[in-house]
Amino acid sequence: MLLRSSVDVLSLKLNRKLCSCIWLDTLTSLRWDRGQDFCPSRSRGHQSTGEQGGSIYSYGPYPQLSPSSESLLAEKMIQCVQAMLYLSVLVAFAACNAPPVPLDDILIEKTFVPEQCVRAVKVGDYVRYHYNGMFPDGKKFDSSYDRGSTYNVFVGKKQLIAGMDKALVGMCVNERSLIKIPPHLAYGKQGYGDIIPPDSILHFDVLLLDVWNPEDGVQSNTYHTPSTCSRKVEVSDYVRYHYNGTLLDGTLFDSSHTRLRTYDTYVGIGWLIAGMDQGLLGMCVGEKRIITMPPSLGYGENGDGSDIPGQASLVFDVVLLDLHNPRDGITVTNQILPESCTRKTVAGDFVRYHYNGSLLDGTFFDSSYSRNRTYDTYVGRGYVIAGMDEGLIGVCVGEKRTVTIPPHLGYGEEGTGSKIPGSAVLVFDIHIIDFHNPSDKTEITITHKPEECDKQTKKGDFVKYHYNASLMDGSSIDSTYNYAKTYNIVLGANQVVPGMEDGLMDMCVGEKRHLVIPPHLGYGERGVTDEVPGSAVLVFDIELVEMEEGLPEGYMFIWNDEVSPDLFTEMDTDNNKQVEPSEFTDYIMRQVNEGKGRLAPGFDPYRIIDNMFSNQDRDGDGKITEAEFKLKADEAPHDEL
Repeated sequence: MLLRSSVDVLSLKLNRKLCSCIWLDTLTSLRWDRGQDFCPSRSRGHQSTGEQGGSIYSYGPYPQLSPSSESLLAEKMIQCVQAMLYLSVLVAFAACNAPPVPLDDILIEKTFVPEQCVRAVKVGDYVRYHYNGMFPDGKKFDSSYDRGSTYNVFVGKKQLIAGMDKALVGMCVNERSLIKIPPHLAYGKQGYGDIIPPDSILHFDVLLLDVWNPEDGVQSNTYHTPSTCSRKVEVSDYVRYHYNGTLLDGTLFDSSHTRLRTYDTYVGIGWLIAGMDQGLLGMCVGEKRIITMPPSLGYGENGDGSDIPGQASLVFDVVLLDLHNPRDGITVTNQILPESCTRKTVAGDFVRYHYNGSLLDGTFFDSSYSRNRTYDTYVGRGYVIAGMDEGLIGVCVGEKRTVTIPPHLGYGEEGTGSKIPGSAVLVFDIHIIDFHNPSDKTEITITHKPEECDKQTKKGDFVKYHYNASLMDGSSIDSTYNYAKTYNIVLGANQVVPGMEDGLMDMCVGEKRHLVIPPHLGYGERGVTDEVPGSAVLVFDIELVEMEEGLPEGYMFIWNDEVSPDLFTEMDTDNNKQVEPSEFTDYIMRQVNEGKGRLAPGFDPYRIIDNMFSNQDRDGDGKITEAEFKLKADEAPHDEL
């Protein structure tokens, strides 16, 4: 508040004295009707008594007057009030034009105080502030706003007028104050040219924007720490981070978030301003911290020429998303091994595996599970990124592991579209479903062998067997036990996958085997829709239940006895020198039923007989003549008599 002027004080004194004098003068000039003197010193409530005509009178500070005295007193009071009003007007006019009373010291009125004081000014600090300079009557003589730049100066080093040097100490960033400085702490009796007259009181409306000290270094304040931190930023590491950059007063000058792209750089090798180079060291992926730096470690005296003024402190709100070093290789963690592992992958193997892919900060980018299909590839042949090629070597079927891949072994500086940014570290959680090598053959393990084994299966035999079929990860495919019947085939007739043909050879009735069949001997790259995935290794547990010996290779029918020398005549029952299809069929079936001949087992007998007839009907007219009719031994090999 401004001090009262001497005129204000004088007017108060005059008003009081004038009223007192007029009041007392009026009272003392009056005569009492009852002959009593008035004692103005008597206090209210104090009582005196007098006797007149037997009456007792009480006296207070106000006497009881006669009617004539009351009229006179009223007239005097009116004159008193008029005089007071007139004098008050004169005093007020004089007060408005009187010079202010000189101040003994600065006066500070804080017009805005921030909720938090980021930093308060100390002697020796360097400050940046805006101001409006005014005289007490409100006339402006200077303004930093008009120049479009803050006033920047050291505090307490006599670079300012003494009053401002003193007033700035203790101010907080974003604090606003009205500072009133007396002449002897401003420009004194000399004034300042034509701008500030001698003996001028100066008012400054000051907004403090920045403060730092030449001895300041980088200040880091971590406000979020991830639950795990396996690695911290070191010199020469490459990092990816998001940031908001502000001045010390909170003014935003830049943000990676607005560009929807991280800032990617090496740390500690001079690619960044010195303060950021220092502030990023020791951070963990997922950590959030505030990095504050003085201009000497930021953009210095000149700023960046755009949004960052010279001599500005900088504040960066940083979240670290990724880090790696160019010397990094892949890392394998979180291994879960199966109870048994008889084989591990090598270069050239074909692998089927599931994976979840994420960035180092946990951001998901892809999953084979979401497609409900494994990822199938050769390893060690460059079919996948180098890091995955390496991470899939030496794994067991059923194994789970986490493979962390630096960008130079992943998708490099370019990334892949919108999902994987450039220079991103990749994390794959993988589960090995199966693998094989193109050179693999059917793996046969005998789990039970009967004590007696007179005959072993061979090509052409008709066999009946049970099986349980599954994938390498244990997923069930099918089982004959579910249907309570055997699976029946002729070996060598391409009625099952080649791997099963191999597994059923040379078996005894009652024997049990465990078969592992690679996909090129199973259902290949396509698999069986909704049953067997493409390129899947198959596992069969089989038991041979029954077998019937087949015919020699190339034969569909054989004679158990000697062949009749008059075979054609026996078939030609109507003696027309031609054998009709019905005659041919009836004859062969009669030989089989009488035990004189045998058809190849496992096939439809009538289809076999039709095939045999077609082979004998050489001109295709639907009839066999004696000239066409020949035995197997009489001609080149083919499936006939």
